[in-house]
Amino acid sequence: MQVSIIGASGYGGGELARLLSTHPHADVVQVVSETYRGRPLSAAFPGLARTKVGAIPCDGHDAAIRGDIVFLAVESGHAMRVAGALLDEGRRVIDLSADFRLRNSEAHRTFYKAEPAPEALRKRAVYGMPELDREPIRSARLVANPGCYVTASTLALAPLVRTGIVAREGIVIDAKSGVSGAGRSKSDTLFRYAEANESTRPYGVGGVHRHTPEIEQNLGAPVTFTPHLVPMTRGILATCYARLANGIRPEAVTATLASAYANEPFVVVRPEGDWPSTKDVAGSNLCQIAATVDVRTGTVVVCSVIDNLVKGAAGQAIQNMNLMCGFPETAGLEGGGIWP
Repeated sequence: MQVSIIGASGYGGGELARLLSTHPHADVVQVVSETYRGRPLSAAFPGLARTKVGAIPCDGHDAAIRGDIVFLAVESGHAMRVAGALLDEGRRVIDLSADFRLRNSEAHRTFYKAEPAPEALRKRAVYGMPELDREPIRSARLVANPGCYVTASTLALAPLVRTGIVAREGIVIDAKSGVSGAGRSKSDTLFRYAEANESTRPYGVGGVHRHTPEIEQNLGAPVTFTPHLVPMTRGILATCYARLANGIRPEAVTATLASAYANEPFVVVRPEGDWPSTKDVAGSNLCQIAATVDVRTGTVVVCSVIDNLVKGAAGQAIQNMNLMCGFPETAGLEGGGIWP
């Protein structure tokens, strides 16, 4: 399968190139980056030197698209302008931005301060979190890749909410992300080394963060979501709190998660008390989860970790591509994490 990566010099695009460089069924034939136009992709990512994909010269955004599969790893607003034409040309599109994630157009206007994609185009998009519902992804031609915070939080909570193990009211998500989650082009002082180092701060406080409606859409429940920036390069840890439903025994929490993900190739449910860290999943497409119940207060606590650039972006996008193309779901994603 021939692949084009649009926005190849960003962090998400670079991870797509890295992972696809060894994919057994996909061949990257085009990388697009206005910043590095005419230069090999290895100029943006020296780690790709001596790889086939690293040697590909970057096209500008005015280039004709050549791939059968097109990954759009660009800022929100771009995909909605180009996806329709790509679909009409018979290509399959995986969008890593937020353009097609939300079903509610008013929620998009409120949280993204922008007009949503045309309704006809949004209706063609399938939400791409395989662990929620992989069958529609198999036949999709346009997939909306989920947000990184959303992936960690949804995987932690969805089985518990859907089975009634926890109450739908009063869910709180406290999440931390490395600075790469902001993307490579951010110039805000918040993301500079001197500002982020030896400091932790919340942002998007009070239910205004853009990922809030996407999490609520996945869970079918309101949440209080507060993200934090922490001084590390990559990784997300989401600590989620919910009320144990009446009549539910505490041991049902981990048992429900383990049952829900027993056959999932990229979700690991750890024993109670074996808490995961972001380093456990760095560089991998894994989500690792552990849970317990504070019996004194009746509160369920679930911790979930992912690499925001892999399971939270490029890895999940490739997982979706594998499903769309009929490849083994794990193709190109079998590698474990990097340690230490």
